[in-house]
Amino acid sequence: MNVTQRLHELKQSLWLDHITRGILDDGTLRRYIDDLAVTGLTSNPTIFDEAIGNSSDYDATIRSKAAAGMNGEELFVELALEDLRRAAQLFTPVFTATQQRDGWVSMEVSPLLADDTASTLTAALAIHAQARVANLYVKIPGTPAGLAAIEEAIFAGVPVNVTLLFSREQYLAAAEAYLRGIERRLAAGLDPRISSVASIFVSRWDRAVAGKVPEALADRLGIAIAQRTYRAYVDLLESPRFAALAARGAWPQRLLWASTGTKDPKLNPSLYVEALAAPDTINTMPEKTLLAFAKDGALHGTMARDGGDCETVLGRFAAAGIDVAALANTLQIDGAKSFVKSWQELMQRIATKSAVLTDA
Repeated sequence: MNVTQRLHELKQSLWLDHITRGILDDGTLRRYIDDLAVTGLTSNPTIFDEAIGNSSDYDATIRSKAAAGMNGEELFVELALEDLRRAAQLFTPVFTATQQRDGWVSMEVSPLLADDTASTLTAALAIHAQARVANLYVKIPGTPAGLAAIEEAIFAGVPVNVTLLFSREQYLAAAEAYLRGIERRLAAGLDPRISSVASIFVSRWDRAVAGKVPEALADRLGIAIAQRTYRAYVDLLESPRFAALAARGAWPQRLLWASTGTKDPKLNPSLYVEALAAPDTINTMPEKTLLAFAKDGALHGTMARDGGDCETVLGRFAAAGIDVAALANTLQIDGAKSFVKSWQELMQRIATKSAVLTDA
């Protein structure tokens, strides 16, 4: 049994934070599923921008759809959903075997809508309807405006991947939106079994404080925040409120570790994967991180349910002048801006390719 398969022994799902038409066409994703125990997949605008820009795999589809008058966001959604439907089909056996607990893919709403609740909800409903895939999450950012859209989407029966969460407090706000949506469904006599995950971004914490704290604290903030959030997750699942919902058929909103690749070449590339092994959670990782973990990674048990030494470590960061609450808000705001930038670059990429291919 290899180390990736051992994650499943610990009841953690391993997802790939990557998709290209190439890994679908050449069987790479199929091999990752068979050999490395990959059971799900996430995507974002940056991933698709690189996939479309760095290959000719999408050219024929772009040419035909652009010639038919399709452009911009409409064209992108078509391209992305073509890939995600194929990936979702590959994950259907695990989706079925786990009774919809695992085997998901994710598609993001336009980040231009992050501060617009009504438009985010409209976009989420449209993607859900257009996808025609049971195991596809719609990604909605956990911004203040996004939280209201998340509750409404869950109430409407749309599976949601809550993205852009950085702290315990942001996670709990997303969990509250999910629980309210489920409670409203029960009150309306609707099926409470609507799946959701809450995605906590980890490595960006360490990049944000690099060079600003003592060397002994380097690359420790993201893991400490994750430990604190994991404790809140465990407490919520053991709460009377969730127990009452579960008794009526509701599913837990699973915690997902995102941004788990390392940028510093001096670091163990499996740092966040090894530190964040925990039951009933998901780790979605870049392809490079997946391959490094499969080759040289190791597991050392699971995360402490009580958060371990996270509060002690976070106290040391506070003493070093790091205001974690303020930084969490900054990271979410900056993350939303980064997504907008990636989205705009993606739209420009598609416009340029469409023009070149149709002229040709």
